[in-house]
Amino acid sequence: MLQMIEQVNQVVNDFIWGVPAMICIIGVGLYLSLRTRFLQIRRFPYAMKCTLGRIFKKEEASDGAITPFQAVCTALAATVGTGNIAGVAGAIAIGGPGAVFWMWISALLGMCTKFTEVTLAVHFREKNKDGDWVGGPMYYIKNGLGQKWIWLAYLFAIFGVLTVFGTGNATQVNTITTAINSALLNYHVISDGNVKTVSLVIGIIIAILVALILLGGIKRIGNVTEKLVPVMAVLYIALAIGIIVLNIGSIPAVFGNIISGAFHPSAVTGGIVGSMFLSMKKGVSRGIFSNEAGLGTGSIAHACADTRDPVTQGFFGVFEVFMDTIVICTMTALVILLSGVTIPFGQAAGAELTISGFTAVYGNWVSIFTAIAMCCFAFSTIIGWGLYGARCIEFIFGSKTIRPFMVVYSLVAIVGATVDLGLVWSISETFNGLMVIPNLIGVFLLSGTAVQLTKNYFKQKK
Repeated sequence: MLQMIEQVNQVVNDFIWGVPAMICIIGVGLYLSLRTRFLQIRRFPYAMKCTLGRIFKKEEASDGAITPFQAVCTALAATVGTGNIAGVAGAIAIGGPGAVFWMWISALLGMCTKFTEVTLAVHFREKNKDGDWVGGPMYYIKNGLGQKWIWLAYLFAIFGVLTVFGTGNATQVNTITTAINSALLNYHVISDGNVKTVSLVIGIIIAILVALILLGGIKRIGNVTEKLVPVMAVLYIALAIGIIVLNIGSIPAVFGNIISGAFHPSAVTGGIVGSMFLSMKKGVSRGIFSNEAGLGTGSIAHACADTRDPVTQGFFGVFEVFMDTIVICTMTALVILLSGVTIPFGQAAGAELTISGFTAVYGNWVSIFTAIAMCCFAFSTIIGWGLYGARCIEFIFGSKTIRPFMVVYSLVAIVGATVDLGLVWSISETFNGLMVIPNLIGVFLLSGTAVQLTKNYFKQKK
């Protein structure tokens, strides 16, 4: 039975992440970039001023909302996770170093895509029965395109609910248990025979913590993520910069391999990875898995922000993709490529490859710090995706289903900690691709609204 599911999923995955995904993601990103005259490049300094300039301002949000900074932290909490650690490692192993180049391209276009998603989400959001702001792809499709497109909104919400259990929860918990077990085994605190028991205990603890945070509502989620995200990002980036500094002389060669490997993978991988399209596919799909530009999920968090201007919040979307992919994913790639670890080209790889990169340079002691960073990354992702799932199920069935969903979602952490997730990873990637299609159709059809909102915004600024 499992073999049949795997075969069916592989066929769907190959189709979704084949030509259709490339056309949708790159095509819509390029279309939006052209319509906004590459706003993500022209207005990049302004975007950093709007975002970084507001990060250190202490603000209080009104009832039913969170501050703009809490909104971006919640969105970053969901994006900065295993995609940055395991996803980058997997992309390099299967697609070669050139996959990193295609991550950059997808991120460059994705900045504009996410800007549009966030702008539309804030513009078309509404208040639910509890007085909370709710928004995202299902709401900008419903409120922007009207009743004849409502089926598309429900399609996105259904795919969203199916995705969160794998992408947002089980795979993240699996990363946490892998990191903790690796550290404990390195220091001989536990033996191989104790791994399953320790994993079960970790899963139960995570399930309890996730339930306590999610059941506390949007404000508690915002309070947790605004503290957790900056700490985890600084810790991880500091460790990565150390490796870059220690191997500074090898950087030109590594960047050369990334660029040449994007177009001639076989020249870098010894012929094991020979397809440019495979390198592109892995780079784009893992980039989307990481920064979520095109998925539309991040806009769900931004729609909760206490802001009056959709475009201002939209620039947080630009900042988010830049930090997630251009900064953190690139750091991970450099850790792997500069450390000298053996990359199993053509084979599946994950967080263990990134951990090997750190330990090869710093020694086994750093496994403690990488375990802490990875736990923070993955845990924050679980929280962010819990919010996304709650909003999707609320859209389909109403607010009465939110609390039961959160309880079930929390319990999935135990499953993620204790079972082999090879198939779950693959299914999660498939559902990610399925979410892209209804979202990008909505974004494409509403692009004129986003462009007009942006023009009006800068006219007012003048």
